[in-house]
Amino acid sequence: MAEVLLFHHALGLTEGVSAFADELRRAGHTVHVPDLYEGRTFEDLEAGAAYAQEVGFDVLTERGVRAADSLPRELVYAGFSLGVLPAQKLAQTRDGALGALLLSACVTESAFDRAWPEGLPIQVHAMEEDPFFVDDGDLAAARELVADAEDRELFLYPGSAHLFAERGTASFAPEATDVCVERVLGFLAGLKA
Repeated sequence: MAEVLLFHHALGLTEGVSAFADELRRAGHTVHVPDLYEGRTFEDLEAGAAYAQEVGFDVLTERGVRAADSLPRELVYAGFSLGVLPAQKLAQTRDGALGALLLSACVTESAFDRAWPEGLPIQVHAMEEDPFFVDDGDLAAARELVADAEDRELFLYPGSAHLFAERGTASFAPEATDVCVERVLGFLAGLKA
């Protein structure tokens, strides 16, 4: 079984993020879900993004990096949207990573101090018409990251919701979420420690 460090999106550590973590736990995986917002949650993306900007993306990313300090190095790093920043940074720069799961976001490989580690598997999941993912350059970054690598995959789902796996919101897409969870569980089951 894998040990996963999962980072929340701009709404904070919501019930939807916890529900996703619980899906992985039910399959036998250990999942850590740090609260980068220190207890705050938001109802809409605009308010959550404004708070993230106020705190600072670098500060939030470093909170995520520090959350890994007390954990083993052999982790799978996962993140939703904003949470992709610390997840991708740790996967690229912290030795011992077993894999990465990026949902609704992806940054360019050059955003961090190292290239993507050779042989480190990754899955990127997003909706094919999500304006944040498509128009902000995440889709291009994801395509570049997975290009010509057998252990790197990009999955695009029909629709335009950004936080499609966030249960309890209008953007929740149950069918896409079910397929995403199935693929994530397959990914975790196939990892070699």
